[in-house]
Amino acid sequence: MAHALGHDVVFEDFFPSMVEKLGAEGFLKELSNGFRVLMDEEKEVITFESLKKNSELLGLKGNMSDDELMCMLSEGDLDGDGCLNEMEFCVLMVRLSPDLMDISRMWLEETLAKL
Repeated sequence: MAHALGHDVVFEDFFPSMVEKLGAEGFLKELSNGFRVLMDEEKEVITFESLKKNSELLGLKGNMSDDELMCMLSEGDLDGDGCLNEMEFCVLMVRLSPDLMDISRMWLEETLAKL
């Protein structure tokens, strides 16, 4: 399923099928690997520059403009430092997948029902 991010940037949502195939732990490991591919190796965070350099690795269709990249960074930047640490990146990736959000809600409800 394709979803829009910010302006007219569209990405294909493969996350639900990845979770189904890899399980939750395997999926989080893949997100972590994706973070490492996109991060600035010296700063160990995703910066505007590292995101711009590696944006085609995100599976986004077409070239993203600087404004779209900044929108993505600001969308995920929870602590206001202008970069994405690994936790912020993982949270952003899950938030960008409505289907994955539904699956996460279902897991939470099942876990709470067992308590």
